[in-house]
Amino acid sequence: MADDHTYLELSEEGGGAHKFYEVVRDGTRVTVTYGRIGERGQTKASDFATEQQARTVAAKKVREKTRKGYAPAVRGQRTRRPVTRRAIVSSRSTARQAPVLWRFASGAAAFGIFVDERRCWVGNQRGDVFTLTHGGSVTSRFRLPDGVKCIVADDFWIYAGCDDGKVYDLSGKVPRVAYEISADVDIYWLDIDDATLGVSDRNGRITTIDHEDEFQWARDVDGDSAWMVRCDGDAVYHGHSRGVAGYDAADGRPRWQTPVSGNVLFGWQEADAVYAGTGGGRVFRLNKRDGAVAAVYRCDAAVFSCATAPGGRYVFAGDNTSSVYCFDESGERLWKLGTGCGSAFSMQFLDDRLYIVTTDGTLACIDASEAAIRAAQEGSVPEPLDVKAAASLPVVEPTVALETTADAGDGVVVECYQDSGRLRVRVVTPGYDSTWHVQFPKGIRQPGARYLVEGVRPSGRGGFYRAHGDIKRLL
Repeated sequence: MADDHTYLELSEEGGGAHKFYEVVRDGTRVTVTYGRIGERGQTKASDFATEQQARTVAAKKVREKTRKGYAPAVRGQRTRRPVTRRAIVSSRSTARQAPVLWRFASGAAAFGIFVDERRCWVGNQRGDVFTLTHGGSVTSRFRLPDGVKCIVADDFWIYAGCDDGKVYDLSGKVPRVAYEISADVDIYWLDIDDATLGVSDRNGRITTIDHEDEFQWARDVDGDSAWMVRCDGDAVYHGHSRGVAGYDAADGRPRWQTPVSGNVLFGWQEADAVYAGTGGGRVFRLNKRDGAVAAVYRCDAAVFSCATAPGGRYVFAGDNTSSVYCFDESGERLWKLGTGCGSAFSMQFLDDRLYIVTTDGTLACIDASEAAIRAAQEGSVPEPLDVKAAASLPVVEPTVALETTADAGDGVVVECYQDSGRLRVRVVTPGYDSTWHVQFPKGIRQPGARYLVEGVRPSGRGGFYRAHGDIKRLL
């Protein structure tokens, strides 16, 4: 039985925090567990030379939390905040079969997809994230604590937004929490640009958060179910049940608002335009400058997802009858084919291939070349390769544990320090601006500690660095 045990909670009515913090002292060991109420949370244990040292540290941790508003509570009396799952209403397509080259069953309905020149990512509602080669071989597997809403990229970094209200950085060897969204924000979708995060939610709001996980601005709208958010360096584009709006990225000042027919279910962007797929069976192309509708792409059922070829040369859409479409830039439909594996919740086009993740949890690679599509329209398609994950593939989960090293080698040394009650990180390796903050995982920050990172990169807008690669605690 523990010598000392304190359980605290911070739960604000109407939104904000919904967290617990538990401190257990057992002899010379102090164990801290923290997280969202109703979840297992993360645990960190520290050993001390004497029981008195352990007692002093435990008491200090409790005092720090009570000063921030935490109060004694009984575990289990408050429940976990509710999470909205996107309703799965999908039927079988009557169109001819698309030329699927390979397909991978992830194990649960999947929203998250990202594809680049190196690999393909898929994340499902069980919290599983897999990476695959373009040929369909599974190369890695992550297990996150809750369902994956989406996977987005920001330069080198890959992020997964989850139903536990956290955004995980998947760019290193292990997932680490990069952002923690307020407990009153039921995430529907997110996007990120130069470390600034845009979050759309169930209530129709749009919220932005900076590289230090600090609130920037938010806007309420006359609508709900905001599935669309897209960000660039200039603006944030937001789609919900009443239409699409553009906001100034810096301060959230409204720029334009455009109603569209049907509630917005998905969004895409190119350099000069945003695309909104709607429950009314349409994809709208809107000019980023003023929100004017430049083209409409007409499908036969509610549009779950959309994407484009570079520059908008082709526009793709997936509907709730397990069909996928291709249009030319002006809006002429070029083809419609069935997926054979569910409706596409998300999609992405790269190098004549259309990658989709579906309601039945499949990541599928469709050959979208002219020759393959022509053959499919005539009823000739390849036999899809059914990809399996190797049983020996390790499952990597989030952790706050760090390897240690005494050798800085060719890495960059950063230091954690207190700044007006917040833990900040700065670079101490010569040649960098030590006044700039470093975007760095919050869960592993300890005051006075130094860390070795593979590298830091200045943000696109300047003023702060972003740590990338593996992180080790420097002895």
